[in-house]
Amino acid sequence: MSTFEKTPGWLDWCANPTKPTFVAPEGAVDAHCHVFGPGDQFPYAPERKYTPCDASKDQLKALRDFIGFSKNVIVQASCHGADNSALVDALINSDGAARGVATVRADVTNEELQRLHEAGVRGVRFNFVKRLVDTPPVEPLREIAQKIKAFGWHIVIYFEAADLAEYYDFFISLDAQIVIDHMGRPDVTKSPDGPEFALFLKLMRENPNFSCKVTCPERLSVSGPPTYDDFVPFARTVVENFPDRVIWGTDWPHPNLKSHMVDDGHSVDLIPRIAPTAELQQKLLVDNPMRLYWND
Repeated sequence: MSTFEKTPGWLDWCANPTKPTFVAPEGAVDAHCHVFGPGDQFPYAPERKYTPCDASKDQLKALRDFIGFSKNVIVQASCHGADNSALVDALINSDGAARGVATVRADVTNEELQRLHEAGVRGVRFNFVKRLVDTPPVEPLREIAQKIKAFGWHIVIYFEAADLAEYYDFFISLDAQIVIDHMGRPDVTKSPDGPEFALFLKLMRENPNFSCKVTCPERLSVSGPPTYDDFVPFARTVVENFPDRVIWGTDWPHPNLKSHMVDDGHSVDLIPRIAPTAELQQKLLVDNPMRLYWND
């Protein structure tokens, strides 16, 4: 058991999810998930703004097998800071079935980047969500972007819709492949045809080096589970407009949730509603994430 006390009010992940009725195509990738601790083995960062429940690599693998997926992309979360130890441990014990997205600082050495690459890291994450991290200065991020070029990594950016205009010019200035977390967290109470989401679609349309994760209905929806009806039009719009630049993931173990915990089987069953054809499902779940993470 972890010696760290979970942030009060935040829910534990669902230990008994429903078996999904949707059958994913062979080789499907859960392209956005996390491992947390266990805290007694991989301590959480002193500067963290939350403490999650423990969620180990073995528990992640059990979920992956249960929902019928073959591979994982494990994303370093802010609660572990730039200590990627738990991530690396999960990658090197995955038998090649996992790739990773790390968090690094500007003073990271080429030797450390090489060690992460050999473990299976293929990207770095820049977090701009102000309630989770202090706003990062952009110049160190530019230094990181320059350093990772030699490894062919991409950059994952996490931000909220209200802040996109503030960061827009910086994002398009990055000379890299970019992957956007959770569609930039749109306000799904507004129209997918409205001006706020239009700025996100403009970003995708005018920058072919940008890809997007159509993920996290539980974080965006107001209508709620199990159907998350208000999330679906946004995700389907992105999938149908950019079919070669979208990926999907569970976001297991769903940190920071208070109102309800996700049943991961229900999340999987949303896939045919946002990617309604077998061709779109193949691109979303297999072709696109394989090209991003297993292209070597």
